[in-house]
Amino acid sequence: MQSKTKLYLTILLPIQIILIKIISFFPDFIEQFYSNSLFIYISRILRYIFGWLPFSFGDILYCILIIFLIRFLFKKVLIKKIIWKEVFLDIGATLSIIYALFHILWGINYYRLPLHEILKIDDEYTESELIRVSEKLITKANTLHIKLQPNDSLPIRIPYSKKEIFQKTVPAYQQLQNILPTLRYHPKSIKKSLLSLPLTYMGFSGYLNPITNEAQVNSLILNHKTPTTSVHEEAHQLGFAKENEANFIAVLVTTNYDDLYFKYSGITFALKFCLNDLYLRDEQKAICLMEKLRPGIQENYREVNEFWEFYENPIEPIFKSTYDTYLKANDQPDGIHTYSYVVALVVNYYKAKKL
Repeated sequence: MQSKTKLYLTILLPIQIILIKIISFFPDFIEQFYSNSLFIYISRILRYIFGWLPFSFGDILYCILIIFLIRFLFKKVLIKKIIWKEVFLDIGATLSIIYALFHILWGINYYRLPLHEILKIDDEYTESELIRVSEKLITKANTLHIKLQPNDSLPIRIPYSKKEIFQKTVPAYQQLQNILPTLRYHPKSIKKSLLSLPLTYMGFSGYLNPITNEAQVNSLILNHKTPTTSVHEEAHQLGFAKENEANFIAVLVTTNYDDLYFKYSGITFALKFCLNDLYLRDEQKAICLMEKLRPGIQENYREVNEFWEFYENPIEPIFKSTYDTYLKANDQPDGIHTYSYVVALVVNYYKAKKL
């Protein structure tokens, strides 16, 4: 790349940042002309290009980028005589290209209309409403557990492989057409991540590659978490960039699907968010509700906690802090804590539907 081209690209970076900031003030425009128009075609084309591959091209792309970064550091930074102008232009030009690709191919979805406005539901709720919905979810969870496991002390074991779960997510999305007609998931592009072990140590169940639009699922996570994780990453593929909204889409898709294992995964997923939120408000009330769950469901929750505790390490908080900063930079001012917004969506959606 010529120095003049690098200079132009570097100058273009702050211009792009300003343009994105201006665009972010017009969520209705983004919703109509990007998220529900241009992005649908971009997303579908990328899934056609990369979805058929049996491996994650995005994971390989990240590995290549890491190799190039190491090469760049040794070649231009970790040397005795650093030419700072070249280093600055190389970094500026690269960031400019990545920033443009990220937003054009996916990232503008961060600034679309909030999901509660799309669904025409409230985003505020009272503690009594939270308790009422939590009790209903507990009843549903217990009923599903009885159907799937007569022994109340045993946890649920989903009998599907991760590949089978991936296949089932397609018809699962089809059953959501009466609620969100725009969510047409075809073709699929979801795979087990080649980087599952590093992802686990970083504390992540999956991720979306915004450049290739491939959904990656951590192959090491427990199977009863795989349906909600898979559908969550697919929600990102379909343009719901915010984590809390993708979590809620995961609840909607899994609980509306006619597969009991998917329903169980979705109901317990939604319930955990509600109980965690209630615990922060009133610890004793949350514990009392938790005790109403069958022991096998509580065991499923314990298994998940033990899984992540096993992989805890000193580096994980750094990655979580980095991700928190990333969320704050993309229209989620509370960072990782915006995940609690899913409770508002769950409570108000089920309140409107009279769960």
